[in-house]
Amino acid sequence: MAGMEAPRETTVKESGSFTDIPEAGWIARHAPARLRPYLRLARLDRPIGTWLLLWPCWWSIAMASSGAMASSGTPSGWPDPWLLAAFALGALVMRGAGCAWNDITDRDYDGQVERTRGRPIPSGDISIGQAAAFMVLLALIGLNILLRFNAFAVLIGIMSLAPVVIYPFMKRITWWPQVFLGLAFNWGALLGWAAVRGDITLAPVLLYAGGIAWTLGYDTIYAHQDKVDDALIGIKSSARALGGNTRPMLWLFYGAAIVLFGLAGWSADLGPWFLAGLALAALQLAWQAGRVDIDDPGDCLAKFRSNTWFGWIVFAAAVFG
Repeated sequence: MAGMEAPRETTVKESGSFTDIPEAGWIARHAPARLRPYLRLARLDRPIGTWLLLWPCWWSIAMASSGAMASSGTPSGWPDPWLLAAFALGALVMRGAGCAWNDITDRDYDGQVERTRGRPIPSGDISIGQAAAFMVLLALIGLNILLRFNAFAVLIGIMSLAPVVIYPFMKRITWWPQVFLGLAFNWGALLGWAAVRGDITLAPVLLYAGGIAWTLGYDTIYAHQDKVDDALIGIKSSARALGGNTRPMLWLFYGAAIVLFGLAGWSADLGPWFLAGLALAALQLAWQAGRVDIDDPGDCLAKFRSNTWFGWIVFAAAVFG
């Protein structure tokens, strides 16, 4: 399962400074002190990244299940609850492994930015070796889950490591690291289908492409929070590349995502309820593109987080379609 760090959440302290570590979160209140750096490294107090990694998996499982055969030999139509649970756990641990990898590779940059200098590695709470060991542990848990699937799905899952490994370096090379985040974060569109059917057809490929377009939209919105710091330390992003042209490009990214999702549903033989749900999901994206204030970090964060609702709508549409 692809596991990378999702766009990072931000908390505003009472002093007005920014940090991406929720000081009043459950980790600070309830977790043992020795475990807190590891839990924060895995972003377990910020579930939005796990959801963004999980949605393409669940969408694909739901679409693939529409024509999958139950033990009776008739189309089951409903996603396998065990499979949904396995992908949920896989997304959780692989997102944590990806966050650890991202923080290891970005440790020098994170130490220069007020919002990220409190993270476990730049703050000195854990060493690079400890972070690497934790990453390996999470990856092994993810591998154990992956090995429960069919052989073709295992192969697809192993292939996901390529975009995962290269993503953190892309912000140093290209103005469009969001494309590579999309490649990693939407791999579940391929893996979910493979886990259900044991193959790859046009439908999951279209879903994967639509997910990349969706990621371009929400991560561009998110990146506007960091555009000042990114400029100071030389980090590239689509937000910096687009600047004031962001809004029309959001309409393009999100419009492409909806069209590709619709084509994926058509290719998977989903019924009219899918299109009805997708229309509702399109309204949610239109609200994001039409109302986002790219110069207000708080509003960018709110629009970014709203993609959890978008994911639920598309999932429901795929199930009932």
